[in-house]
Amino acid sequence: MQHLADSRYATTRLVVALLLMTIGSSGMYVVAVVLPAVQADFGVARADASLPYTLMMIGFGLGGILMGRLADRHGVMVPLLIGATGVALGYAAAGLAPNVWWFALAHGVLLGLLGSSATFAPLVADTSLWFVRRRGIAVAVCASGNYLAGAIWPPIVQHFVETVGWRQTYLGLGLFCALTLPPLALLMRARPPAAVAAPMQAHAATPSNRPFGLSLNQAQALLCVAGLACCVAMSMPQVHIVAYCGDLGYGAARGAQMLSLMLACGIASRLISGAICDRIGGLRTLLLGSMLQGVALLLFLPFDGLVSLYVISALFGLFQGGIVPSYAIIIREHFPPAEAGARVGTVLMFTLLGMALGGWMSGKVFDLTGSYHAAFLNGVAWNALNLGVALLLIRRVPRFGARAAAAV
Repeated sequence: MQHLADSRYATTRLVVALLLMTIGSSGMYVVAVVLPAVQADFGVARADASLPYTLMMIGFGLGGILMGRLADRHGVMVPLLIGATGVALGYAAAGLAPNVWWFALAHGVLLGLLGSSATFAPLVADTSLWFVRRRGIAVAVCASGNYLAGAIWPPIVQHFVETVGWRQTYLGLGLFCALTLPPLALLMRARPPAAVAAPMQAHAATPSNRPFGLSLNQAQALLCVAGLACCVAMSMPQVHIVAYCGDLGYGAARGAQMLSLMLACGIASRLISGAICDRIGGLRTLLLGSMLQGVALLLFLPFDGLVSLYVISALFGLFQGGIVPSYAIIIREHFPPAEAGARVGTVLMFTLLGMALGGWMSGKVFDLTGSYHAAFLNGVAWNALNLGVALLLIRRVPRFGARAAAAV
């Protein structure tokens, strides 16, 4: 039976996608929680104990491209089943690891490359193919699973680490994922509608082989630059807010509270931005989010009081949460639907690389200057690059959109 876009089945499928992402994205938050216990168990330096997270994020990004291509060819169920196996085996292998290097390898290859990567970019791309009238809010709901995982898993994992130890916690997570992810993946068997209705919004574009009047690869490259730049800027507060509060004398606990507030507001931001996206389109939503993120970054410069930082952290979360999902909408609106999985996976890989690069770069700038002031300015500069790409693409839409319409 061929299901239709915007149908009741599509809504049910969205709920399943949200569950898959919330469970499948757990790894990136779990490894951060167990880091002190792992460091003490293996007797290694903090840098070595941080290696599993780094390898996992690299594997996460590269795996997104691989899993996206598999989804384009065989449907999203195939990469989801691979991902379910990777996550379950990854947790088990990490829990049984004899040293930190095997622990890191389990995270990079199994949990990252072959595991969690299947439950992010392919699900976002697949969701964009099942909705037309409410595509923006649907993609936002799906992408919220990543932030929802960050809100749900850390306290649960911390509880079990304190009661039964990190190894037993990992083995328990592996068993839980083995029991839950494969059945959920099987519910995603149906392929997207062969033909979707024409976009109903006036702002929506018709997918073509010349997006923005550029070749597919040129347009893809610009979106990758935009994704890298926005997340280099985004990573500054998300990665360093705890350390920043410690330097200001407020303590790490206050910084952790600000980070939690930021992520919670990020969930709300994704949902609100999704609704906005349905009205103004993906490109304009990207432009709006980029402008607001730049404003929030600038607010960190003159205001460093405790109450001010709480307010700005909340605003930053509200402003930036909708940026990353907007790339999936842009690709769905301007690129051929048959290539959605691979192209969304590629752009999201660059957003993950931006988070990794930005976190390191902000720390390096701090080491060189002794202050986070220059690091915030560095974030503002990268945000300006993202804003410039968004403006460039928007300027090209009316000109080449009208030409394409006339040709049709």
